[in-house]
Amino acid sequence: MKRLLRTLTILLLMSATSSCSSNIKNIEHLFNDKKYDDAISDLNQYLFFHVTDIKALHMRARCYEEIGELEKSKKDYERIISIDDTYAHAYAGLAKQLFDKKDYEGAELLILRAATLQDDPDFEIVYLLGRTMLMTKKYKKAEEFLRLAAELKPDYAKVYFYTGMALASQGDALGCAASFNSYVKYEPDNLIGRYNRGFAYMNAGYLTWAMEDFDAVLKQDPNHLEAMAHKGMCMTYLGDTDGCTLIQNAANKGSQYAKEHVERCAS
Repeated sequence: MKRLLRTLTILLLMSATSSCSSNIKNIEHLFNDKKYDDAISDLNQYLFFHVTDIKALHMRARCYEEIGELEKSKKDYERIISIDDTYAHAYAGLAKQLFDKKDYEGAELLILRAATLQDDPDFEIVYLLGRTMLMTKKYKKAEEFLRLAAELKPDYAKVYFYTGMALASQGDALGCAASFNSYVKYEPDNLIGRYNRGFAYMNAGYLTWAMEDFDAVLKQDPNHLEAMAHKGMCMTYLGDTDGCTLIQNAANKGSQYAKEHVERCAS
């Protein structure tokens, strides 16, 4: 009888293990369909039998991230590292959490560790590394990593936005404008991209192109005070005194930039 019970138990465990193994692809589908709670429930069952499955732990950590359970996500990433301290994406996951908390120095250490563990560059890691170095004011390095990220994923619009920021911080107005041009190409209706490209064009001396961007922004948002003020400044540089009206209006409505330049129109 004891032998029969023991055999039945082994068969049940084998059956459960086999079932869990066959269900891991279904769990991936749940994750891809953004059904994170269902994926977590199934992953909990799967990990009961596969306690050291790093990919399953990584998927659960990502699910926890998506539903805002960051402490649970952190514990899964730390568990992964305790099993395999060369798993790059665990360090990247922890780095992202620190980045979101504005601990950029801590994030940089972890994302650098993740990058050194990759034989081939990974977009998510390289992109976060570039953004982190932008925040720690390592602008040239940030530019290099963001350009690599653009090579890995050339149609990802935001990589050009941050590359533009890195170039602007180095005083490269033309490079900045070119990068924002790529950004606007992929997100033509994005106000931030159009405004920043206009700002870059203005700093590079391309005033007519800058005004086109500021006009596009004001068409979508007539109360965009900075676009109004900068368009006004472009107009005054080109000898159009009507620009003073825009500068004064922007200043009256609270634009600090306009207030700092309103004296240009005093005479």
